[in-house]
Amino acid sequence: MKTKEGFDFSDAKRGAVLPQVGRTRITINLSDDVIAEFRSRAETAGTGYQIMINDALRAYLEMSKKPLEETLRKVIREELQAAG
Repeated sequence: MKTKEGFDFSDAKRGAVLPQVGRTRITINLSDDVIAEFRSRAETAGTGYQIMINDALRAYLEMSKKPLEETLRKVIREELQAAG
């Protein structure tokens, strides 16, 4: 197919010009309140809400790899530091 400007798009493909390595576009359904909270926090932090969701998921995955006792000790130490 040619346009009147003379460009040939017959072999064109849809999508990003440069694919992002290490990232995959997906469709996911999240609760409205969850999205609203991430958007609000992202606006305050000056970053994107999708980046914050990705970071939260990554943190959860890392946390879930550790034994529960180690996680509890870390949380208790952080709370004691914050209180002291």
